[in-house]
Amino acid sequence: MPRARDVAREVAEQHDVCIRPIALQRLDTHTGHREIIDVPCGATLDAACPPCAKRNRQLRMAQCRGGWHLDHEPTITPDEPNDEQRWLIEFRADMQAKRDQTVQAGQDTTDLDAIITGLDEEINTAGIRGNVLAGAGGKRNRSTRRRQDAPDLPQRKMANTTLGRTFTSSDGKSYRPSLFVTLTLPSYGKIRDGVPLDPDTYDYVRAARDALHFSKPVDRFVQNLRRVAGYDVQYFATVEPQRRFAPHLHMAIRGTLPRAEIKQIAAATYHQVWWPPADRAVYEGDHLPVWDNGVGYLDPDTGEVLPTWDEALDHFDADESAQPLHVVRFGAQVDVKGVLAGTPDADQCIRYLSKYLTKSLGDWNPHNRAQRQHAERMLEALQLEPCSPTCANWLRYGIQPKGAKSGMVPGRCRGKAHKPDHLGYAGRRVLVSRKWSNKTLAEHKQDRRTWVLEALGQTDEPPDPHRYVWKPVPAGDANVPPLAVRLLRAVAERQRWRAHMALLQAQAQGQDHSATGEAA
Repeated sequence: MPRARDVAREVAEQHDVCIRPIALQRLDTHTGHREIIDVPCGATLDAACPPCAKRNRQLRMAQCRGGWHLDHEPTITPDEPNDEQRWLIEFRADMQAKRDQTVQAGQDTTDLDAIITGLDEEINTAGIRGNVLAGAGGKRNRSTRRRQDAPDLPQRKMANTTLGRTFTSSDGKSYRPSLFVTLTLPSYGKIRDGVPLDPDTYDYVRAARDALHFSKPVDRFVQNLRRVAGYDVQYFATVEPQRRFAPHLHMAIRGTLPRAEIKQIAAATYHQVWWPPADRAVYEGDHLPVWDNGVGYLDPDTGEVLPTWDEALDHFDADESAQPLHVVRFGAQVDVKGVLAGTPDADQCIRYLSKYLTKSLGDWNPHNRAQRQHAERMLEALQLEPCSPTCANWLRYGIQPKGAKSGMVPGRCRGKAHKPDHLGYAGRRVLVSRKWSNKTLAEHKQDRRTWVLEALGQTDEPPDPHRYVWKPVPAGDANVPPLAVRLLRAVAERQRWRAHMALLQAQAQGQDHSATGEAA
């Protein structure tokens, strides 16, 4: 017999009720009333909470549909800063001045750095985008000359628009087509059913490095695309895993370009990883660098201090014959499809774009020994590759990671890229340009909320932001009912909403039929 609790959870999922609600305490500052409110967990993956993942997927689909074939220029005007935001910036200026004085005095700035970090987070929480010191740090200059093995691209004069070309047919009808583009990584060896035919010759190291740095050529592709197109191209893209565990990109592009140019742009796009050499291990097994407080990591035999990350880069920059650690390119397979607004193809592409958003990149289920071995080899290659300047794996190659601290062990980096759930790609799964739909994701969510409330006959009045105070509920609080009770209450509430919605829809259909009969 099924367990009652499992059935309750299954029923909650069928009614799109969050199965992992977060209990928060809400204090009404006007009345002094306190109550426990369940807030959806907001999970994006089915494995965590299928109902929340479904809502997030539908929200992304609405965002994609809203901006793909936009026929008017988006207007993005930042709000005027309020008094609180101005005060935070003034306070941030005072803290920066104190830190500068401390540096000049040769004193430790650890405490001030912690205060400034928290203050920067509070500034973003207050509704300010970005960082006040963005771009203020030192930047290493690299040669911008293109590689000789990369084809040249045409460049057009930039137009101040985000809209693509409009075409007029012989019957006077106007069309504004857009594109659906798929980009993949190159081959690392022959594949059949997602498994290498010869695992010994399959280039796992290159596959791992391509996955780790996949986001960089995507950014370069967009830059090249805008230069060739001659306008501010807008896009909605998703990153998904192939069966061979390599990430690939699906991109909805507003406007259209010739297919030959898109393929030319993909062929000319690359990213060079200018990191110190990481092809030969210096320390392995138990023979690892040792930590010395106040000094850093030392060679276990000689006691010499290992070069820091900045020192290693300085030495690397001084070598005129140095080559990049890795060069990431797209594969030759580039799929380009023209799409018109309001067609079945457009809806199908939107569903395809969001198909894997609720799945983890590591949602692979080996059905045979070959698939399991392929997965294990890929994860083994990722485990020992440096994922970032702060990765502990740099100790393996005789370099102290950026911001080195005690307890770092090669092969045990906590970066997301090394985890099976990410398969080397730790970037964002959804990439949306700023002028895509002229709305933020929160505004799309509010649109859906407004529509439902209007259908239910309720007003959508924004609450007073200063009226309620929200606090987390301590674990084991006796005022919080058991999870099963909370799920049952949420299911009952959702049933009432849907019954009311169905009644309103039936009444609306009856009025439409009556109006049609009177007109006849």
